[in-house]
Amino acid sequence: MARPKNVKYIFVTGGVISSLGKGILSASLGMLLKSRGLRVAIQKYDPYINVDPGTMSPYQHGEVYVTDDGAETDLDLGHYERFLDESTSQTSNLTMGRVYKSVIDKERSGDYLGATVQVVPHVIDEIKDRMAEQARNGNLDVLITEIGGTIGDIESLPFLEAMRELKLEMGDGNLVNIHLTFVPYIKSASELKTKPTQHSVKMLLGVGIQPDILVCRSEKLLSREIKNKVGHFCNLNEFDVIGLNDCETIYEVPLTLLQEKLDLRVLKKLGLKGFKEPSLDYWREFCNKVKFPKDGEVTIGICGKYTEYPDAYKSILESFIHAGASNNVKVTVKLLKAEDAESATFDLAKELQGINGILVAPGFGDRGIEGKIKYIEYARVQNIPFFGICLGMQCASIEFARNVCGMQEANSTEFNKRARFAVIDLMEHQKKVKEKGGSMRLGSYPCIITEGSKAYAAYQKFLVNERHRHRYEFNNDYRKNFEENGMIFSGTSPNGELVEIIELKDHRWFVAVQFHPELKSRVQKAHSLFHGFVAAAKEYARGAHQLDLTVDMPSFVPLYSDPAP
Repeated sequence: MARPKNVKYIFVTGGVISSLGKGILSASLGMLLKSRGLRVAIQKYDPYINVDPGTMSPYQHGEVYVTDDGAETDLDLGHYERFLDESTSQTSNLTMGRVYKSVIDKERSGDYLGATVQVVPHVIDEIKDRMAEQARNGNLDVLITEIGGTIGDIESLPFLEAMRELKLEMGDGNLVNIHLTFVPYIKSASELKTKPTQHSVKMLLGVGIQPDILVCRSEKLLSREIKNKVGHFCNLNEFDVIGLNDCETIYEVPLTLLQEKLDLRVLKKLGLKGFKEPSLDYWREFCNKVKFPKDGEVTIGICGKYTEYPDAYKSILESFIHAGASNNVKVTVKLLKAEDAESATFDLAKELQGINGILVAPGFGDRGIEGKIKYIEYARVQNIPFFGICLGMQCASIEFARNVCGMQEANSTEFNKRARFAVIDLMEHQKKVKEKGGSMRLGSYPCIITEGSKAYAAYQKFLVNERHRHRYEFNNDYRKNFEENGMIFSGTSPNGELVEIIELKDHRWFVAVQFHPELKSRVQKAHSLFHGFVAAAKEYARGAHQLDLTVDMPSFVPLYSDPAP
């Protein structure tokens, strides 16, 4: 197999409107190229001035995706990992804020001594250096870079200029620009309109970039006539105009792009030859399981504080798709607003009618906490499968302390600094931390699993590594009291100091974790805990009273071996 002498670059840009799916396009193309035998990595460049999304509201940015090495990143990195089954890192996400910070730090330290520091060349050179950093450090054939925002945004212009200069320096055969646009369907005229795409390409040409390939999102299939028209007005061959009509699931996008021969067009433009035909039978099988599950449907209620914006729980939602496929069921999600349950007139039983499992989601702050605690109490008392993640685990600890251990004033010091029973408290090394950005317990850490527990039945191993993002932890002063009342601490840090997993022995499936398992679920490696939770919900939906988690475990249960940072 002939390897390219230099890393080849693909840049994905977007036009017309946001949220077209540049991340899904990048991840899908990366997966197709990897399936041909190429070594591929993907990175995301965001034009906002924040150094990273760690301090941004989920309502503005969606979830914060955390890498093994502790980077707080854009949620698109989750798509990259789920599609490629490759871990991303600190170098996989770059913001304009980080670029400017680096340039200013260099100016203050005298690196540009005597020069007037400007966007051109200093900021642009910094971006180009970052663009090449992952290519230099990784064993790669192709590096895909997604540029956030849309053409015409002022803040993304430096990224586009850096790409333009890089292409001039490297030559056409080493760098390809794929531009994603929108071709709307006007129902009253029964017609697809290409003018928005033409204007988007015109704006791209205005900054000196001629796209090499156009991918056109549309509700309807693009005819050859439409592709020819788009190509004619955008200086492209019709074969370089790729149609991408709406799919039933995002996991069908790679199959659509394969049919449209996007990967072949990219290989030709980059001069890459001799790579194998992709074998995607496993991917088609997964899509069929998602679309046509054999064992019916289960409904999971996700109790959270950001339910108006589902992207805040993107990885959790995708994990349920993976776990649904591994259990041969369709997982329907009902978003439950935590604050609603705090009303005295709220009918919890009515709200949870038809629910086969309850997940209490991560988050920060005291809003909606009492509502989350009510949902957890209902799941515990009614023997409904329950799964708590991060804050969900902390709320489960508070609920258990109050309603089982008799500590009515139990709380977390995050919500009440003077809590009488602070069962959740600030981590010791966090007490002197002042800065908010990048200062939590972040990244992958090991966890020891207790044999005979529900967690062990799910993982089938003693040692796992999971990703974290938190400041508060279970207060060990209350561990003995909890154990005496029936709580099992089934997962801890290797030194036994940090509680990672709690569960109830006599409950159908009551497991809560301090880490974020949703960040490690993959298409062909449904996360063990999500698989176990959905298996429990599936049995609950059937009215079963006994549950054996060792039955029907998927053959692709992940074997985590990544080291702690």
